[in-house]
Amino acid sequence: MSKTLTVEIWSDLICPMCWMGKRRFERALAAFPHGDRVHVVHRAFRLQPGALPPQPVEQMMARRFGSAADVSTMLKGVEQAAAGEGLTYHLSGTLVGDTLDAHRLMQLAAAKGVQAQAIERFYRAYFTEGLSLFDRETQLRLAKEAGLDRAAAAAVLDGDAYLAEVEADQRRAQALGANGVPFFLIGGRLAVTGAQPSETFLAALTKAWDATPAPVPQAEAAEICGPDGCPL
Repeated sequence: MSKTLTVEIWSDLICPMCWMGKRRFERALAAFPHGDRVHVVHRAFRLQPGALPPQPVEQMMARRFGSAADVSTMLKGVEQAAAGEGLTYHLSGTLVGDTLDAHRLMQLAAAKGVQAQAIERFYRAYFTEGLSLFDRETQLRLAKEAGLDRAAAAAVLDGDAYLAEVEADQRRAQALGANGVPFFLIGGRLAVTGAQPSETFLAALTKAWDATPAPVPQAEAAEICGPDGCPL
């Protein structure tokens, strides 16, 4: 039995730092000597739960950060940072809102074994292609392009499938003290907040790996526990 390490990543599909953080983590994982033994679990985090209807990002940011000129400068800065990670962002005019349905589709994708493809497709659609993640037809098209059956995706959107899972992810993140994303929990104990440099993720992976005990071989476990059970 080989030692493994689980990394949970909370993110929102409209969070610009989340895609960048994902790329930086992936580079760290590629450099990690035990990368083939790391199990990555993507978890949902809604930055604007209950926000209806979707609104242009400039409108939302102007209320929080100031003038249109300030917002434009901030968006361009984020686009430049993304370019440094090999990502193309076109943020002007993108819509922000409650990503509940998109996250429910990510849960379906996980169940069907295509979550990695779905996350990348939705990120690229939103940040690079300027598509809305709040439009049903767009959601269904992207889901199909990511490898999901359109009818199965439509059934999810038409009901409340995976609602409980998405809400549970959000509650757990908040219980862990995560008030924003991306948020990484490595080995169940080491938290990394934000789109940190790849070197930071690599150091965290190494630290968590070294702190993770090796699994007890079956024969040894039997010897420790004995035929009458395991001592307290």
